[in-house]
Amino acid sequence: MTNTMPAVGYRKPLPISDPASLEDLELPIPAPGPRDLLVRVEAVSVNPVDTKVRAGNDPGGRPKVLGWDAAGVVVEVGGDVTLFQPGDEVYYAGSIARSGTDARFHTVDERIVGHKPGSLSFADAAALPLTTITAWETLFDRFRLDAGSTGTLLVMAGAGGVGSMVIQLARALTGVTVIATASRPESQQWARDMGAHEVVDHHDLVRNVRAVAPGGVDYIFSPITGGAIEAYAEILRPGGQITAIDEPEGLELLPLKEKSITFHWELMFTRSLFETDDMIAQHDLLERVRDLVDEGKVRTTATTTLGPVDAASLRRAHEMVESGRMIGKVVVAGF
Repeated sequence: MTNTMPAVGYRKPLPISDPASLEDLELPIPAPGPRDLLVRVEAVSVNPVDTKVRAGNDPGGRPKVLGWDAAGVVVEVGGDVTLFQPGDEVYYAGSIARSGTDARFHTVDERIVGHKPGSLSFADAAALPLTTITAWETLFDRFRLDAGSTGTLLVMAGAGGVGSMVIQLARALTGVTVIATASRPESQQWARDMGAHEVVDHHDLVRNVRAVAPGGVDYIFSPITGGAIEAYAEILRPGGQITAIDEPEGLELLPLKEKSITFHWELMFTRSLFETDDMIAQHDLLERVRDLVDEGKVRTTATTTLGPVDAASLRRAHEMVESGRMIGKVVVAGF
């Protein structure tokens, strides 16, 4: 194995239409730390966090590698690794504090890695980790749902990457009724295919939700929260809960007070960013979801696969994510 590898990165924030917004690089192969795996990456997927970091974080001319989803094969392990060995096929979302997955080789802490579902290709597996972790933590860490939970969950943007996984995991592992929002016929059908009991248009949200849930809802998953709080306050039952994953400026939560509504933030990078004592929970949940996939209870959300993993393919993937019209996930595979 040579000492360098192909990778894709950026040097300064540029519109994705600019050919220099992402560029092909040749970088040193990283060395794994004590708890790290060195993974030969076979496929990655692109999430909104990729486009946000590229557009809003200036690395000052030094190449920064993006990418927070990957599937690949372990080729080397650190001295303290106990969960994996070379040859294992894995999937994971990495850490925002470290170099990204848009590279042939990548190092990642074993505590946030899962064994890849055996029934999926690398491309189909790469679509899952970040959105799966976000959805799982929303349902089970923030809302604290379990197999006996009932009530009604509203999933905003039900055809998006995270929304698709929130629907699937809620149906597979809880007893809640799931209402998803989607406006186009194709996105409405996707949300139904994911398992939503009802699908409503997010335009005139209060009226459309009330039509299928006259008594209101108990939980709202919100990837687009700005301007929505008053509507959420109206359709949530007293004591209801919201989990948001976006960063709306100037968010005003006072309308939630009258009903004693709880507002949660969810960032799936929190555990790896702060190396929390329960960091291994992400390994555990990825292992559980691997089993659900292989049992046919959860499916991949990959809808588009591009390739190879180079600047041109990743620019196209970023364009698709930035369009705001993605159904499911876009994957980039092959070197």
